[in-house]
Amino acid sequence: MGYHQAGFEVDGCDIAERPCYPFPYHRGDALEYLARLIASGDIEQYAVVHASPPCQAGCGLTVGTNQSRGWGGIHADLVAPTRELLDACGLPYVIEQPNGRAAIRKDLKLCGEMFGLGVLRHRNFELGRWSTAQPTHPRHRGYVRGHRHGIHRDGPYVAAYGKGGGKATVPEMQAAMGITWTDIHTELTEAIPPAYTRWIGTAFLTARQEVLA
Repeated sequence: MGYHQAGFEVDGCDIAERPCYPFPYHRGDALEYLARLIASGDIEQYAVVHASPPCQAGCGLTVGTNQSRGWGGIHADLVAPTRELLDACGLPYVIEQPNGRAAIRKDLKLCGEMFGLGVLRHRNFELGRWSTAQPTHPRHRGYVRGHRHGIHRDGPYVAAYGKGGGKATVPEMQAAMGITWTDIHTELTEAIPPAYTRWIGTAFLTARQEVLA
């Protein structure tokens, strides 16, 4: 949605059924879809590619609390094959991952506080074939509301993941992130606020204009 707000026509791909997705999208394996676009030459119709490969193997929860308590299982790490295809496609690209140990360059880090949102939701972005300056990361105004390690805290941000323990309700997540097109809990917990991709899309267009000038 943020890219749309920045002026892009959006074409998506997801292996899961997404009836609430507000733009045209292809249902299927994203790596296979990208490989076909490259092989057919249809990739040339696009200006930039944004990829969010599965990240559970390197996310903070997997390598932190879950690992220490023996929870969880084996998770796919598709960052490397995603980057290989993105390098082959010849287009500028963005790889998005949450905080954790995912093997990406942290060329850009965005936080909800940068946009006055009701979530922190830190996300890292690797930028391929283009660059932009890192915006200032303002000091957080307090805690994320809810229980953590046996302690309950109030704060100006909601926890947009999981259930129970003071986690955000669906309406709270929608309001905190600026998402109106879906009310599916799992989609909201996986989503990034459109303010992030609106900022990235605008920065990309600015950088491209500077190159052309």
